[in-house]
Parts: sequence; structure tokens; C-alpha cells
Amino acid sequence: MAVYTRVDENELNAFLADYDLGRATSFSGITEGVENSNYRLSTTEGEFILTLYEKRVNTDDLPFFVDLMAHMADHSITCPQPVADRNGVVLKTLNGRSAAIFTFLNGTSNNSPPAARCYSAGQILARMHRAGADFSGTRANALDHLAWGPLLAQSDKGVVDYGADNLPQDLTARARARLDDTLARWPDDLPRGVIHADLFPDNVLFVGDDVTGVIDFYFACQDFLAYDLAIMMNAWCFEADGSFNVTKSRELVNGYQSERRLSADEINALPILCRGSAMRFFLTRLYDWIHTPKDAQVRPHDPMAYWTRLNFHHNVDSPSAYGIKAPS
Repeated sequence: MAVYTRVDENELNAFLADYDLGRATSFSGITEGVENSNYRLSTTEGEFILTLYEKRVNTDDLPFFVDLMAHMADHSITCPQPVADRNGVVLKTLNGRSAAIFTFLNGTSNNSPPAARCYSAGQILARMHRAGADFSGTRANALDHLAWGPLLAQSDKGVVDYGADNLPQDLTARARARLDDTLARWPDDLPRGVIHADLFPDNVLFVGDDVTGVIDFYFACQDFLAYDLAIMMNAWCFEADGSFNVTKSRELVNGYQSERRLSADEINALPILCRGSAMRFFLTRLYDWIHTPKDAQVRPHDPMAYWTRLNFHHNVDSPSAYGIKAPS
């Protein structure tokens, strides 16, 4: 979540006039995240989130995301639900952006979650994978391994221009070598299905160690199910100093396998899938670091944190490094 497009009081009131949501009592931007403009909205009828879709979100994909959230809710996965206006319309336009209002979920997130939360998060990911098995919508992964080369190419000149921002001048050359090796090892025959593709700690809400909701489905797509788990291993299992926490990794995978067993091929592929997911987020963060407007009310994430993770995975040749027993 973030804020790129500003909405003033008059614009908000005109937008809300189409809904039966009462009068706005408070309205504030949410600065976490990097993709869409999001606002916390309180009205006399309750608490909501107003989202304006920006950047990498293709408006043609919005019905897929909305339908997927409804499908997940029907399968006991708590996630934001779209709010229709008086005419039954969910997707509308505000300030030249596609926009929608969603229900607000209770709970808090923690960017450095304890191991017990990693177990619960692994469980909810597997439940989502099972719930998505009969979802009829389809969406290709726009940021899969085929997109990484073009993303890197778009960042070449920026690294030189932004060297003062502590980006090594030879970064893209080193990244290209890492990318070529990753693509040469990328699997092509693992179980596929609907994945969240962005289940970072700030997208899972908790009360205590119990998951109360999952948010931000705007990267959801079809891809390898185990790739979704690899994304979480990168996002949940590294500490602030860059070290890998094998206890968190073990709990995350154990939680996942309590709901859906990984195949031997999926377990053996985790090192390369972790490397690939680190590459994906390194490259999108690098692109954002260079291209985010200077006046945006959001600070892009430092790409070097994921460069450190990528280098860690480059030296892993067995799932045992993640606290997972390698198949015999």
C-alpha cells in the first residue's frame, strides 16, 4: 500500500455520494507498500479501505483480483471484500484512476514476525492454494522469470545515474550473471495454481499468533505453488541484519505442509525458487528505486536488501539449508 494519487475532501465526498456508506468521519493515506494509492476511510457506517490503482496494475486484471477475493472468502479465507455502490458497481473511477472500496480487516502485522507467526502464515498460504484449486479465473504472472531480463535492462542507466544513492556501479553486470545462472536452472514442471505472489508480513494480519486476514491480492496469478512459498521464505525468514533465520524457515514450511504436502520435486526446487523470488523482488525494487516520482508519498524499498538475499541463496545447493529435510 502507498499513496501516489491524492484525494481531497470534495473529491471524496463526490465519490461517496454513490454509496450507502454514510458520511466520512476520517480519511488518511496509508504509506506502506509501493504499488497502489490506499486510504483508510472511516464513515458513520464503518471502516473501509479506498484503493486507487496505479503503476503495474493492469485495469483489465481488476475483475480477476476482485473475483479471487470473493472466491477466497467463500472458502473461509478472510480477505477484504469489495463494496458495491447503489447500482451494484464495484470498480469505479476517481481522479483518473480505477478505484474501489473494500471492507477493513481487524488485526495487525509485524515486519519481523516471530517463529509462531511464521507457522500460522505457512498454514494460511497452503489453505489459499487449496482454495484456489477450483477458481475459474486465469491470469499469467506478469513478473515471472521471463520478465526479469527486461526489468534489469531498464535499470542499467539508472544505476549509473543514481550511484550517489549507494548503488554499486557494477551492480547490473553482477546481477546479469546471477540472472543468467538462475534462468538456466529454472524448473518447468512443478505443480501450478493460483498464487498470492506477494505474501509479505505486512499482508498478513494477526491477533496474537492467529491469522485474522490476508490482504493485497494485486499480484495474484497462476504460477508454481512452491514459488509462492519461496517468496514467503525470502520475506519472512531474513532478519534486519541480513542473516537467514532457519528456525523461522522451518516453521513456515512445517505450517505449510500441515495443510498441503510438498512433493519431492518441489522441495528439491526450493533453492532455485528462493533464488528466483529474490531476483524478482531485487529487480522490481531496483526499478522503483530509480523510477519512483520524487514527490510520491512513499519511500521505495532499498533493493540491496534483496541483493543480499539473492547472494545467500546462490550459495545454497540443498533444501537442508532452509531447515527442510531433503527427500531421499
